[in-house]
Amino acid sequence: MQETFWQRRLRDVAAVLVVGVFMFPLFWWALTSFKPTSAIFDKDGIVWFNFKPTLVNYAVTMLGKSRAELAIESGNTFGVGGASSYDSRQTIIDSLIVAIGATALTVLLAVMAAYALSRMRFRWRQAYLNWILSQRFMPPIAIIVPVVFMFHYMSLLDTRLGLILVDTLINLPIAVLLMKSFYDDVPVDVDEAAMIDGATRLQIFWRVVLPMVKGGVAATAVLCFIFSWTEFLLSLFLTNSIRTLPVKITTFVTSTGSEWGFIAALGTTAVIPSFIFILLVQKQLVRGLTLGSLKE
Repeated sequence: MQETFWQRRLRDVAAVLVVGVFMFPLFWWALTSFKPTSAIFDKDGIVWFNFKPTLVNYAVTMLGKSRAELAIESGNTFGVGGASSYDSRQTIIDSLIVAIGATALTVLLAVMAAYALSRMRFRWRQAYLNWILSQRFMPPIAIIVPVVFMFHYMSLLDTRLGLILVDTLINLPIAVLLMKSFYDDVPVDVDEAAMIDGATRLQIFWRVVLPMVKGGVAATAVLCFIFSWTEFLLSLFLTNSIRTLPVKITTFVTSTGSEWGFIAALGTTAVIPSFIFILLVQKQLVRGLTLGSLKE
């Protein structure tokens, strides 16, 4: 049954409304990052656009400026009780290193493990797959105590390497299962044809099958990056001097109140790397998300 003109318009309006509902928190978050403190804590009502935009929140969090000095320069000392350090530049660098490192290591292990699970048959194979899936169901808080003790004995506490390894541990089950589903969509006949031509199993994996699922690799990498970028609990327990973005934001909640301007500025900035990463692999990501949706 073909849709009428008004049915299509109604569908489009409904789609825009749904997207608007989900995008509004991001819009409000970004808008708050440009508000002065007086506009954020206005007791007379919600301030939408009737305020003078300021870059103080970004200057403090992204450039390491003193909020007291900036407030005095701008003439707006509302809510400023003294100089405080909210510099988040090192935090962003640490978070990028951990997220990129964990993503690279996870994808490297997942593409090889998933290919073996997809192509090789062995006893208890399904039970092993169920065990991998169960690791994703387990909440990180359930293993935090033994992980802390193990990392302490291995001198990995408060290190970037430790965070990379633990993020890899958490992301590996979902990455393996995703990659296996992408490999399963590639016919086994492709492997057999390559074997007839004299290719080894390693050559088949590296030169034949892996290029065919590069969209799936991109989709898996995006998910692993986002999971590592936003991971909070393990980073909180395993680090002290090194702080990732979610942990750093919690330090903006002080005994005198929450620094919503700084939180919004750093939170808005934290969204940018994910968008950039998704744009870089956009073509492969779309292909990976639709891989296997159609059957010949």
